[in-house]
Amino acid sequence: MREGYIHSIETLGTRDGPGIRFVVFMQGCPLRCKYCHNPDTWRLQEGKKATIDELMERIVKGKPYFQRSNGGVTISGGEPTLQFDFTLELLKRCKEEGLHTAVDTSGYVDRDKFKEMLEYVDLVLLDIKQIDAGKHQELTGVSNERTLAIVDLMEEEGQAYWVRHVIVPGYTDIEEDLHRLARFLQDKKYLERLELLPYHNLGEYKWQELGLKYELTGVKPPSKERMKEIERLFRDYGIKT
Repeated sequence: MREGYIHSIETLGTRDGPGIRFVVFMQGCPLRCKYCHNPDTWRLQEGKKATIDELMERIVKGKPYFQRSNGGVTISGGEPTLQFDFTLELLKRCKEEGLHTAVDTSGYVDRDKFKEMLEYVDLVLLDIKQIDAGKHQELTGVSNERTLAIVDLMEEEGQAYWVRHVIVPGYTDIEEDLHRLARFLQDKKYLERLELLPYHNLGEYKWQELGLKYELTGVKPPSKERMKEIERLFRDYGIKT
């Protein structure tokens, strides 16, 4: 029986796709984002083991709630594609139950491999951390080349997707970078919306508990006014936020 490493589960999620969602947060992530609020998801073996059947038993119980709200199941992380076979099997089982499925990913995955998963995915939530390659490397520890290739894949496959972008003052709110991201996303046919998420430091204590240095100490969340300015910037490019 296939087992996976799970970080946590949210049974009535409202922020990870449309409607009410059953959210499975997978353990393990290849990125090391400086603003990560769940660094306890990074190491794979530190998660709790769970089988597909165990998860499906809980998911099926909530099925009436999800479907009434046009919701479904979201597989998030960590990075769900890191446990590719487990995530793929879970998605297949959810589709057998007639459930709407979403995958929340950084896109740090081989595009041909990810293409296999799309048959069982209704919506991709793609996190673009930084459009600038050098700044992305500095912010996350990895290149953004794979992530941007996933955008191309979505367009080629006609796959519905949302882009998520966390606004971190001094790191991802630079005007030049925002305009560059807007130009990149402009005219994308299958991009349904851009979610602009304000940075918060609520996970800083986890870094301390894990003995990690949190480099963003002192960085304050963006103001509501600044978030509105950034929303207007993207709307001026015709991008729905």
